[in-house]
Amino acid sequence: MQTRRFIVRHAVALFLCLFTAHYIAIPAGANERVRFPSLDGQMDINAYLFKPEGSGPFPAIVLLHGCGGALRNGMLSSFYSRWARDFTAQGFVSLVVDSAGSRGLGVTCGDVKKRLRMYRERPFDAYAALAYLQSLDVVIDGRIGLVGWSQGGGVVLLSIVSLSIARPSPPPVHDFAAAAAFYPALCNDRIQSRPFTEVEPQSWSTEIPLLVLQGAADNWTRPEPCLSFIEGAEQRGNPVSIILYDGAYHGFDAENVKIRSLPQFTTAQGVVPIVGTNAQARDAARVHLSEFLIRHLGPENQE
Repeated sequence: MQTRRFIVRHAVALFLCLFTAHYIAIPAGANERVRFPSLDGQMDINAYLFKPEGSGPFPAIVLLHGCGGALRNGMLSSFYSRWARDFTAQGFVSLVVDSAGSRGLGVTCGDVKKRLRMYRERPFDAYAALAYLQSLDVVIDGRIGLVGWSQGGGVVLLSIVSLSIARPSPPPVHDFAAAAAFYPALCNDRIQSRPFTEVEPQSWSTEIPLLVLQGAADNWTRPEPCLSFIEGAEQRGNPVSIILYDGAYHGFDAENVKIRSLPQFTTAQGVVPIVGTNAQARDAARVHLSEFLIRHLGPENQE
Protein backbone atom coordinates (compact mmCIF):
# COMPACT_ATOMS: atom_id res chain seq x y z
CA MET A 1 0.00 0.00 0.00
CA GLN A 2 1.32 3.43 -1.00
CA THR A 3 -0.46 5.46 1.69
CA ARG A 4 1.75 7.59 3.91
CA ARG A 5 0.89 9.79 6.88
CA PHE A 6 3.28 12.64 7.52
CA ILE A 7 3.47 14.20 10.98
CA VAL A 8 4.46 17.74 10.11
CA ARG A 9 6.18 18.64 13.37
CA HIS A 10 9.04 16.20 12.76
CA ALA A 11 12.16 16.63 10.61
CA VAL A 12 11.04 19.85 8.93
CA ALA A 13 14.59 21.18 8.58
CA LEU A 14 15.66 18.00 6.80
CA PHE A 15 12.81 18.29 4.32
CA LEU A 16 13.60 21.94 3.63
CA CYS A 17 17.17 20.94 2.80
CA LEU A 18 15.96 18.17 0.49
CA PHE A 19 13.52 20.55 -1.21
CA THR A 20 16.26 23.11 -1.86
CA ALA A 21 18.58 20.40 -3.19
CA HIS A 22 16.05 19.43 -5.87
CA TYR A 23 16.06 22.90 -7.41
CA ILE A 24 17.90 23.55 -10.64
CA ALA A 25 19.62 26.94 -10.99
CA ILE A 26 17.30 28.19 -13.74
CA PRO A 27 15.74 31.64 -13.19
CA ALA A 28 11.98 31.79 -13.73
CA GLY A 29 10.90 33.86 -16.72
CA ALA A 30 8.03 36.34 -16.69
CA ASN A 31 4.64 34.87 -17.44
CA GLU A 32 2.98 35.29 -20.82
CA ARG A 33 -0.78 35.18 -21.38
CA VAL A 34 -1.69 32.70 -24.12
CA ARG A 35 -4.93 31.37 -25.65
CA PHE A 36 -5.88 28.05 -27.20
CA PRO A 37 -9.18 26.31 -28.00
CA SER A 38 -10.66 23.92 -25.46
CA LEU A 39 -11.13 20.46 -26.90
CA ASP A 40 -14.88 20.69 -26.27
CA GLY A 41 -14.98 23.07 -29.24
CA GLN A 42 -16.96 25.67 -27.31
CA MET A 43 -14.45 28.44 -26.58
CA ASP A 44 -10.88 29.61 -26.32
CA ILE A 45 -9.13 29.25 -22.99
CA ASN A 46 -6.83 31.82 -21.39
CA ALA A 47 -3.70 30.53 -19.70
CA TYR A 48 -0.46 31.87 -18.24
CA LEU A 49 2.82 30.46 -19.49
CA PHE A 50 6.05 30.47 -17.46
CA LYS A 51 9.32 29.33 -19.05
CA PRO A 52 12.80 28.76 -17.66
CA GLU A 53 15.54 30.73 -19.33
CA GLY A 54 17.23 28.96 -22.20
CA SER A 55 16.09 27.13 -25.31
CA GLY A 56 15.24 23.85 -23.63
CA PRO A 57 13.50 21.65 -24.36
CA PHE A 58 12.07 21.26 -20.87
CA PRO A 59 9.46 19.04 -19.20
CA ALA A 60 6.24 20.90 -18.36
CA ILE A 61 3.40 21.14 -15.84
CA VAL A 62 -0.26 22.06 -16.42
CA LEU A 63 -1.78 23.75 -13.34
CA LEU A 64 -5.55 23.57 -12.65
CA HIS A 65 -7.08 26.08 -10.22
CA GLY A 66 -9.61 25.47 -7.47
CA CYS A 67 -13.19 26.78 -7.25
CA GLY A 68 -11.90 30.24 -6.33
CA GLY A 69 -10.58 30.67 -9.86
CA ALA A 70 -7.13 31.55 -11.18
CA LEU A 71 -7.49 35.33 -11.00
CA ARG A 72 -7.62 37.96 -8.26
CA ASN A 73 -8.67 41.47 -9.29
CA GLY A 74 -8.08 40.59 -12.92
CA MET A 75 -4.54 39.35 -12.31
CA LEU A 76 -3.17 35.84 -11.91
CA SER A 77 -3.48 34.84 -8.26
CA SER A 78 -0.23 34.94 -6.30
CA PHE A 79 -1.01 31.38 -5.13
CA TYR A 80 -0.78 29.97 -8.66
CA SER A 81 1.97 32.29 -9.88
CA ARG A 82 4.08 31.23 -6.89
CA TRP A 83 3.54 27.54 -7.65
CA ALA A 84 4.28 28.16 -11.34
CA ARG A 85 7.53 29.94 -10.47
CA ASP A 86 8.45 27.13 -8.08
CA PHE A 87 8.03 24.62 -10.91
CA THR A 88 9.90 26.83 -13.35
CA ALA A 89 12.77 27.16 -10.90
CA GLN A 90 13.03 23.37 -11.02
CA GLY A 91 13.33 23.42 -14.80
CA PHE A 92 9.69 22.92 -15.82
CA VAL A 93 7.67 25.01 -18.24
CA SER A 94 4.47 25.88 -16.33
CA LEU A 95 1.02 26.62 -17.73
CA VAL A 96 -1.74 27.93 -15.42
CA VAL A 97 -5.11 27.29 -17.10
CA ASP A 98 -7.85 29.85 -16.35
CA SER A 99 -10.95 27.73 -16.92
CA ALA A 100 -13.37 29.78 -14.81
CA GLY A 101 -12.31 33.23 -16.01
CA SER A 102 -12.34 32.15 -19.65
CA ARG A 103 -16.01 31.23 -19.21
CA GLY A 104 -16.85 34.42 -17.32
CA LEU A 105 -17.73 32.40 -14.22
CA GLY A 106 -15.33 33.72 -11.57
CA VAL A 107 -15.73 31.96 -8.22
CA THR A 108 -17.68 28.69 -8.57
CA CYS A 109 -17.54 27.53 -4.93
CA GLY A 110 -20.97 26.78 -3.52
CA ASP A 111 -22.78 27.14 -6.86
CA VAL A 112 -24.02 23.71 -7.91
CA LYS A 113 -24.73 24.56 -11.56
CA LYS A 114 -21.37 26.26 -12.07
CA ARG A 115 -19.54 23.47 -10.25
CA LEU A 116 -21.12 20.74 -12.37
CA ARG A 117 -20.30 22.72 -15.51
CA MET A 118 -16.67 22.94 -14.39
CA TYR A 119 -16.46 19.19 -13.90
CA ARG A 120 -18.01 18.52 -17.31
CA GLU A 121 -15.88 20.97 -19.28
CA ARG A 122 -12.54 21.35 -17.53
CA PRO A 123 -11.10 17.92 -18.47
CA PHE A 124 -11.30 19.16 -22.09
CA ASP A 125 -9.27 22.21 -21.00
CA ALA A 126 -6.65 19.93 -19.46
CA TYR A 127 -6.17 18.01 -22.70
CA ALA A 128 -6.22 21.24 -24.71
CA ALA A 129 -3.42 22.50 -22.47
CA LEU A 130 -1.50 19.27 -23.10
CA ALA A 131 -1.86 19.74 -26.87
CA TYR A 132 -0.83 23.39 -26.62
CA LEU A 133 2.33 22.58 -24.68
CA GLN A 134 3.18 19.77 -27.09
CA SER A 135 3.06 22.32 -29.92
CA LEU A 136 5.89 24.33 -28.34
CA ASP A 137 9.49 23.63 -29.32
CA VAL A 138 10.57 24.45 -25.77
CA VAL A 139 8.58 21.52 -24.29
CA ILE A 140 9.40 17.78 -24.29
CA ASP A 141 6.26 16.10 -25.67
CA GLY A 142 6.35 13.04 -23.45
CA ARG A 143 7.24 14.77 -20.16
CA ILE A 144 4.19 16.81 -19.25
CA GLY A 145 2.49 16.57 -15.86
CA LEU A 146 -0.90 17.67 -14.53
CA VAL A 147 -1.37 19.25 -11.08
CA GLY A 148 -4.67 20.50 -9.61
CA TRP A 149 -5.99 21.99 -6.38
CA SER A 150 -9.38 21.23 -4.78
CA GLN A 151 -11.89 21.47 -7.66
CA GLY A 152 -8.89 21.34 -10.00
CA GLY A 153 -7.77 18.20 -8.18
CA GLY A 154 -11.15 16.65 -8.92
CA VAL A 155 -10.68 17.62 -12.55
CA VAL A 156 -7.34 15.79 -12.46
CA LEU A 157 -9.17 12.60 -11.41
CA LEU A 158 -11.72 13.04 -14.19
CA SER A 159 -9.01 13.76 -16.77
CA ILE A 160 -6.62 10.89 -16.14
CA VAL A 161 -9.21 8.12 -15.71
CA SER A 162 -8.64 5.56 -18.45
CA LEU A 163 -12.02 6.16 -20.11
CA SER A 164 -12.03 9.94 -19.74
CA ILE A 165 -14.53 11.54 -22.14
CA ALA A 166 -12.07 14.39 -22.65
CA ARG A 167 -9.19 12.32 -24.00
CA PRO A 168 -8.90 12.91 -27.77
CA SER A 169 -9.68 10.13 -30.22
CA PRO A 170 -7.28 8.91 -31.39
CA PRO A 171 -5.45 9.46 -28.11
CA PRO A 172 -2.34 11.65 -28.06
CA VAL A 173 0.95 9.94 -28.85
CA HIS A 174 2.13 11.14 -25.44
CA ASP A 175 -0.45 11.43 -22.65
CA PHE A 176 0.24 13.11 -19.31
CA ALA A 177 3.27 11.42 -17.81
CA ALA A 178 2.22 12.05 -14.20
CA ALA A 179 -0.49 13.80 -12.20
CA ALA A 180 -0.88 15.20 -8.69
CA ALA A 181 -3.87 16.54 -6.77
CA PHE A 182 -3.96 18.66 -3.62
CA TYR A 183 -7.03 17.94 -1.44
CA PRO A 184 -9.06 16.94 -4.52
CA ALA A 185 -12.81 17.25 -4.83
CA LEU A 186 -14.66 14.13 -6.08
CA CYS A 187 -12.07 11.93 -4.37
CA ASN A 188 -14.51 9.38 -2.98
CA ASP A 189 -16.32 6.17 -3.85
CA ARG A 190 -19.49 8.13 -4.64
CA ILE A 191 -17.84 10.18 -7.38
CA GLN A 192 -20.46 11.27 -9.93
CA SER A 193 -19.10 9.32 -12.85
CA ARG A 194 -21.60 10.31 -15.49
CA PRO A 195 -21.65 12.52 -17.49
CA PHE A 196 -18.03 13.11 -16.55
CA THR A 197 -16.58 9.66 -17.26
CA GLU A 198 -17.76 6.36 -18.69
CA VAL A 199 -16.94 4.21 -15.66
CA GLU A 200 -18.31 3.54 -12.20
CA PRO A 201 -16.20 4.71 -9.24
CA GLN A 202 -15.31 1.20 -8.07
CA SER A 203 -13.71 0.49 -11.46
CA TRP A 204 -11.93 3.85 -11.76
CA SER A 205 -8.51 3.16 -13.26
CA THR A 206 -5.59 5.01 -14.74
CA GLU A 207 -2.23 4.25 -16.28
CA ILE A 208 -0.93 7.70 -15.29
CA PRO A 209 0.98 7.83 -11.98
CA LEU A 210 -1.01 9.88 -9.45
CA LEU A 211 0.00 11.45 -6.13
CA VAL A 212 -2.65 12.90 -3.79
CA LEU A 213 -1.52 15.39 -1.12
CA GLN A 214 -4.23 15.73 1.53
CA GLY A 215 -4.60 17.54 4.85
CA ALA A 216 -5.70 15.11 7.55
CA ALA A 217 -7.74 17.88 9.26
CA ASP A 218 -9.47 19.02 6.04
CA ASN A 219 -13.23 19.34 6.59
CA TRP A 220 -14.06 20.67 3.08
CA THR A 221 -12.69 17.78 1.05
CA ARG A 222 -12.56 15.13 3.74
CA PRO A 223 -9.52 12.81 3.89
CA GLU A 224 -11.36 9.62 4.86
CA PRO A 225 -13.34 9.07 1.63
CA CYS A 226 -10.33 10.10 -0.45
CA LEU A 227 -8.11 7.65 1.42
CA SER A 228 -10.61 4.86 0.82
CA PHE A 229 -10.94 5.77 -2.87
CA ILE A 230 -7.17 5.90 -3.50
CA GLU A 231 -6.46 2.74 -1.52
CA GLY A 232 -9.15 0.92 -3.48
CA ALA A 233 -7.67 2.09 -6.77
CA GLU A 234 -4.20 1.03 -5.62
CA GLN A 235 -5.48 -2.43 -4.70
CA ARG A 236 -6.84 -2.75 -8.24
CA GLY A 237 -3.31 -2.21 -9.55
CA ASN A 238 -3.36 1.49 -10.34
CA PRO A 239 -0.14 3.57 -9.90
CA VAL A 240 -1.64 5.83 -7.23
CA SER A 241 -0.58 7.01 -3.78
CA ILE A 242 -1.75 9.42 -1.09
CA ILE A 243 0.06 11.33 1.64
CA LEU A 244 -1.85 12.69 4.64
CA TYR A 245 -0.48 15.68 6.57
CA ASP A 246 -1.56 15.66 10.20
CA GLY A 247 -3.11 18.89 11.45
CA ALA A 248 -3.38 20.42 7.96
CA TYR A 249 -6.58 22.06 6.71
CA HIS A 250 -7.82 22.79 3.20
CA GLY A 251 -5.42 25.12 1.39
CA PHE A 252 -2.55 24.21 3.71
CA ASP A 253 -0.02 24.94 0.94
CA ALA A 254 -0.89 28.65 0.67
CA GLU A 255 1.93 31.04 1.49
CA ASN A 256 0.59 33.01 4.48
CA VAL A 257 -3.15 32.55 5.00
CA LYS A 258 -4.44 32.64 8.57
CA ILE A 259 -6.63 29.70 9.50
CA ARG A 260 -10.23 30.82 9.20
CA SER A 261 -13.74 29.53 8.50
CA LEU A 262 -15.73 30.22 5.31
CA PRO A 263 -19.41 30.27 6.32
CA GLN A 264 -20.41 31.55 2.87
CA PHE A 265 -19.46 28.12 1.50
CA THR A 266 -21.23 26.01 4.13
CA THR A 267 -21.84 22.60 2.57
CA ALA A 268 -25.19 20.88 2.06
CA GLN A 269 -24.28 18.76 5.10
CA GLY A 270 -23.92 21.92 7.23
CA VAL A 271 -20.11 21.85 7.39
CA VAL A 272 -18.41 25.25 7.54
CA PRO A 273 -15.12 24.87 5.65
CA ILE A 274 -11.89 25.76 7.43
CA VAL A 275 -8.90 26.88 5.36
CA GLY A 276 -5.42 28.16 6.07
CA THR A 277 -1.70 27.67 5.84
CA ASN A 278 0.20 24.95 7.63
CA ALA A 279 3.79 25.94 6.88
CA GLN A 280 5.31 22.61 7.89
CA ALA A 281 2.84 20.59 5.82
CA ARG A 282 3.24 23.02 2.90
CA ASP A 283 7.02 22.69 2.90
CA ALA A 284 6.89 18.91 3.23
CA ALA A 285 4.35 18.68 0.40
CA ARG A 286 6.63 20.74 -1.83
CA VAL A 287 9.36 18.20 -1.22
CA HIS A 288 7.09 15.21 -1.83
CA LEU A 289 5.69 16.74 -5.02
CA SER A 290 9.15 17.73 -6.25
CA GLU A 291 10.45 14.19 -5.73
CA PHE A 292 7.40 12.75 -7.51
CA LEU A 293 7.68 15.07 -10.52
CA ILE A 294 11.42 14.64 -10.87
CA ARG A 295 10.98 10.86 -10.74
CA HIS A 296 8.44 10.87 -13.58
CA LEU A 297 9.35 14.00 -15.56
CA GLY A 298 12.90 14.79 -14.58
CA PRO A 299 16.07 15.04 -16.67
CA GLU A 300 16.83 11.34 -16.45
CA ASN A 301 13.53 10.70 -18.25
CA GLN A 302 14.05 13.18 -21.07
CA GLU A 303 13.78 11.82 -24.58
